[in-house]
Amino acid sequence: MEIGDKEHPFKVTASAAEVVTEALAQEEDSELLALWVDVSGANATSFEYDVYFEHLADATDGDLIVLQNGISIVVPEASRDRLLGATLDLSADGGLVILNPNSPVADDTVFPEFGPESMSSDTAVLIATVLQNEVNPQIAAHGGRVDLVGVVDDIAYVRLSGGCQGCGMAAVTLSQGIEVAIKEAAPQIKAVKDATDHLSGSNPYYAPAKK
Repeated sequence: MEIGDKEHPFKVTASAAEVVTEALAQEEDSELLALWVDVSGANATSFEYDVYFEHLADATDGDLIVLQNGISIVVPEASRDRLLGATLDLSADGGLVILNPNSPVADDTVFPEFGPESMSSDTAVLIATVLQNEVNPQIAAHGGRVDLVGVVDDIAYVRLSGGCQGCGMAAVTLSQGIEVAIKEAAPQIKAVKDATDHLSGSNPYYAPAKK
């Protein structure tokens, strides 16, 4: 675990830090939280990201901790090289955006192959049912929808569409709503990953939650 940005720069602009600080103040146990920035997937030319609040103490050896403009940012070990030299900034309409000089290469496999068994297992059928009957009615009010892409190695991959694709609340919806519902129904699931191409959505990928 490293603290700082000399060997692995990840920058946060002052304007972005101000927005993050305001959002963080609305969270419970805010003094224990950090902003986590993780590469969650990729399309043909760009990475896709999860940006969310999580306990700083959850960081492990190999994760990068950056202290900038009064906030703590954690970059998980698996995403460090892909975020080398990246900057967290504000988009034109005030949402957070990641400016990343890196891009996926042809052999950079981010997601597994989703064979027929990834959708036909008992776990996959259960999760698909939970998404259809419990989660989608809740996010439909915001014009959103979530579908299961597949279950591989106890990881559920989902795709957001409608109002959730590219939405500033996408990361929050995934971590605080969809992931909770999936893990309650299927405790054997270790993680829920977003396989959405948010960059083709009409909104910036992430903006802080407003309560």
